Amino acid sequence: MDLMEITEKERMSREDAAARLHALADALARHNDVEFDRGGVHFKVRVADEVDFKLEIEIEEDERELEIELKW
Repeated sequence: MDLMEITEKERMSREDAAARLHALADALARHNDVEFDRGGVHFKVRVADEVDFKLEIEIEEDERELEIELKW
C-alpha cells in the first residue's frame, strides 16, 4: 500500500484544541474507527485494540511543544 499522509495545522484557542482532543478521545473509547472529513473527503481509520502511546514534551527558550503519537 502506498503511504497516505494527511497533515493538518491551524491556530486555535486552547479550549478549542482541548475540545478537539476530547472528541478524538471519545471516538477512540467508543469505536474501533476514527473518522475525519477533510476537504470534502471522508476518511475512516481502523484503530487496533492495543496501541503504542508516545508522549513527548519539548521546552525551549521561546517555544513549547507537546506531541502525542499513537501507533498500531
